[in-house]
Amino acid sequence: IVVSGGNESVIEFKTIRYKNILSTGNAFTEISLNDQRTTLIVGENGAGKSTVLDALSFALYGKPFRRINKPQLMNSINQKDLLVELDFRIGRDEYSIRRGVKPNIFEVYKNDNLLNQDGANRDYQTHLEQNILKLNFKSFGQIVVLGSSTFVPFMQLPAAHRREIIEDLLDIQIFTKMNVLLKERITQNKTDLQDIKYQIDLTTDRIASANKHNDSILKMKRADAEKTQSRIQELTEDNNVLLEEVKEMEIAIGDLKKSIGDEKAVNKKYMELVRLDKNLRSKIKEIAKELQFYKDHDDCPICKQGIAHDHKANIVSEKIIKQDDIEKGLEKMETEIELVETRKTEIGEVHNRINQHGFDMSAKNATYASNQRNVLSLQAELADTQKQAESIDNSTIEALHTELEGFNNDHRDLTIDRETMGVVANLLKDGGIKTQIIRQYVPIINKLINKYLAEMDFFVQFELDEQFNETIRSRFRDEFSYESFSEGEKMRIDLALLFTWRAVSKLRNSVSTNLLIMDEVFDGSLDANGTEEFMKILTDITGDSNVFVISHKTDQLIDKFENTLRFEKVKNFSRIAA
Repeated sequence: IVVSGGNESVIEFKTIRYKNILSTGNAFTEISLNDQRTTLIVGENGAGKSTVLDALSFALYGKPFRRINKPQLMNSINQKDLLVELDFRIGRDEYSIRRGVKPNIFEVYKNDNLLNQDGANRDYQTHLEQNILKLNFKSFGQIVVLGSSTFVPFMQLPAAHRREIIEDLLDIQIFTKMNVLLKERITQNKTDLQDIKYQIDLTTDRIASANKHNDSILKMKRADAEKTQSRIQELTEDNNVLLEEVKEMEIAIGDLKKSIGDEKAVNKKYMELVRLDKNLRSKIKEIAKELQFYKDHDDCPICKQGIAHDHKANIVSEKIIKQDDIEKGLEKMETEIELVETRKTEIGEVHNRINQHGFDMSAKNATYASNQRNVLSLQAELADTQKQAESIDNSTIEALHTELEGFNNDHRDLTIDRETMGVVANLLKDGGIKTQIIRQYVPIINKLINKYLAEMDFFVQFELDEQFNETIRSRFRDEFSYESFSEGEKMRIDLALLFTWRAVSKLRNSVSTNLLIMDEVFDGSLDANGTEEFMKILTDITGDSNVFVISHKTDQLIDKFENTLRFEKVKNFSRIAA
């Protein structure tokens, strides 16, 4: 895996300005996103604290972050001129996004130059996400934002969405684009091969006609014949090697079959044991039924005469002894069945190995047959060459051979391209290179998650597998699920994942950003002591990020942040208090 270097892909969000969005009026609200390391955003309910989050999401993705219908974004009083402007830097390039409603505006500027807009806004949005931000909406909601009431933590996402997030983080969605382009190239390659084959056939026919009248062509044909003969020899030698390998596999299959010579006996014994087990269980049921009869009846239900107590006791005693004997037999039977089942499993594994050898033999036989066909083709080609002897002008012959060599080179290159593209196509499948990359990153991800959990004094062993299913164990190896933890513990897991995604993004240099927004993280799950500890952790972990925390806990938090933005509502419009 190649990890990018430098800061070319780091998104540094600088400034956001917005107006007429939600409860914000016609005057711009402007917030600097990179001046202070920590900023606290406070205010009463409905004062517009979280509007910055929806404005940022609307600028980047054309939709609010929270579950708000797009028409409801417009300020209900002014009902026009919704506008959000966002400035950010990526490497040495400065970008600005202007997006609005009534009138509809969507403009992206790079270094003060308006980028060409595609016919459809969707295409323009795709260009913004894939080529500039390299950050889609799902990843934005896992890397930049945490804690909103509409935020869906990574642990609550289905496996498919988790995979999308990871692929985006690792910057491997490019392989999906490559796969689309590859299919186009494969189609073009097929057309080119047909065209070049036609040219090869045409030129070969012209050379063949000339060879009938020129002795020098015979010499060249002999040289061609030697090359062809050499190739035939190579293919023959390859086939000899393949035959030896097939023989070795046949011997291996024979040895494996010998090792399971007891298969029929094992299957027969298993069926007999199952039948005996069924019979014994049936007998236990019959005895239980008879015991119940003597328990429930003191008189014979047929002749209505009383059953002697001693006689009844003797029968019950005999039945109980017989029942115990059968149950002991059942226990032994179950042990026997387990042993036989173990052997059946071993036999099944041997069959799998036999099948694998069979698959390998089929592949080698296919290669052998292909080589044989090539030999026959080459032999036919050789025979045809030896028959062609008509003389033509030497210059024409040389020109034709040069032309043919070019066509053959092109054909060879196209054939190699076709084979290479076939290999690449396999690599680009979901089970190919993407899975290999993810497999190498999973240990790093797990190590980072557990590192952050430990820094938050939450000592569990958290692991994600390659399908991004989680396993959580305590130090005593007790296994838990995410839902079994308290809200405070869940928040620590969510935070550890958030910090991990940011760290992986920075490592991959794919979607690294300076901005981290936490919406009401402190309000529901941390007490005063927890808040104090978390602020220390946040300061240590986030490093040089610009952290914005939206909260109701003004008194507990205000002295812990470098900067405070207080939102208030005046005459039904939200604004930043002076």
